Amino acid sequence: MDMHKANVTSESTTALATELFGSFHLGGDEFALPAGCIREVVNYPARVTPLPLSPAYLEGMFTLRGAVIPVVNLGRLFRADAPAATASDKVAILDFQQVLVGIVFQDTGEILRVPASQRSQLHYATGDAQAVIAGTIVLADGARLLQILNPHALLCIENVPHVLARQSSNSQHGAARLSQSARRQCVSFHAGGSAFAIDMAAIQEIIRVPELNSSILNSELCLGRMHFRGRQVAVVDFATLLRAPGAGAMDRPDQRIIVLRLDDATVGFLVDSVDSIVHYVPDEVLPIPLLSRTRAAMFTGCINHDKLGDLVLLDHREILSHAEIVEMQQGHARLYPAESEAEKTVRKVQRQVYITFTVENSFAVEIRQVREIIDFTGNITRPPGMAPYMRGLLNLRQQMITIIDLRQLYGMAPLADESGAKVLVIERGEERYGFLVDAVNNIMTISDSQRFAAPQLIRTGQHDDLRSEMDEMIDIGTASIGTASNGTANARETLSVFRCDRLLDKMAA
Repeated sequence: MDMHKANVTSESTTALATELFGSFHLGGDEFALPAGCIREVVNYPARVTPLPLSPAYLEGMFTLRGAVIPVVNLGRLFRADAPAATASDKVAILDFQQVLVGIVFQDTGEILRVPASQRSQLHYATGDAQAVIAGTIVLADGARLLQILNPHALLCIENVPHVLARQSSNSQHGAARLSQSARRQCVSFHAGGSAFAIDMAAIQEIIRVPELNSSILNSELCLGRMHFRGRQVAVVDFATLLRAPGAGAMDRPDQRIIVLRLDDATVGFLVDSVDSIVHYVPDEVLPIPLLSRTRAAMFTGCINHDKLGDLVLLDHREILSHAEIVEMQQGHARLYPAESEAEKTVRKVQRQVYITFTVENSFAVEIRQVREIIDFTGNITRPPGMAPYMRGLLNLRQQMITIIDLRQLYGMAPLADESGAKVLVIERGEERYGFLVDAVNNIMTISDSQRFAAPQLIRTGQHDDLRSEMDEMIDIGTASIGTASNGTANARETLSVFRCDRLLDKMAA
């Protein structure tokens, strides 16, 4: 009996002493990782989204089966000037404290069953960066040397509890909550080479870049001030805030200023472009494992959009610190007290948010009438028997949308270049329609006092165009349309108000 116990102990010791590893190649080195932490190995993704304010060794992130995967360039983790990842590289998906992380290698090796006699452990001083190498594996009588990576020393995920909580909530309640959650809208934009989104409710207005006035509050972050609806508003360069290359440039025609209300202050953010309006459900927002604490609270999560790719959803309340907001607000209030008093009066006026768009001429539509805005593509089907003004049917997330060409409907010449065309998606009961427009221009907030009835001649005259359908107009203030480059800062414009429901009623009659 004693001998039997001894044999069992010997076999158990042998089993524990043998460990499985996966091997990988990077440059001229071969590395090994404990097989238990490797979920899978995938090809380098075709689209990796940069994540700003992250360490230099983070290539970006991508989504894989409902999870956001940060992609770490192991070469840059060891050496700052190592080359960037390439399309031929492989990504090992590691389970890091139940959070998935991708490690870039040039090629995969094999699964190795390694006895303790072929492994050695390395010891380092506390805090030594080389502690990422936990030990070595010696094979082929010393001719083959593999460096064992310590997954826990490789990275520091700053928000593990948040990621796990969101993952658990989505997996347990996803199906039930998906149907019950209130659908929301956000505006997508680009800044510093990355794609972002901000909840529509946080945005006061989106305007072209006006002439910016210098002030003593100018800094690397604050470009200056602009006159916005009776007040002086600080303008922040979003690319500089992200520490992105090329920050501070103000000569791009697609640049816009997104005006946000932060606490009691109004701040404008200069961005490279405003792209679209996106419809989403809060439960669809995926948590992002973060490798940096810098402004980490502003990253709400990731929206994986079928057309726009991965969008980083921002919490507008966390973009700037309270101290930064107070400094801008109090500084401008002291310098420009008259405008501060005017601001108090403006706040009491009832306002509506409009999207402005072009179909030969410029129009405005209340944002609440538009479900979302998407790019127009030729990937549509046209069943026989459709009216000439119907371009066809578009499958948008498993729901068919009838695309209505407003130019064709009103006998206008076809648009020569439809590469910038957009579709305003309208929800009407169980059905959805898409109005094809030349371009979407701005999002703006207009006082109800600036909305008035259209002249009778426009509504009932011999005008067989889109404007004859509209019985209301809005007067746009100068700040909404001026740009520093085109010299139209003092121009005014009056737009007809487009009523989506009224046009659909007429077409159904």
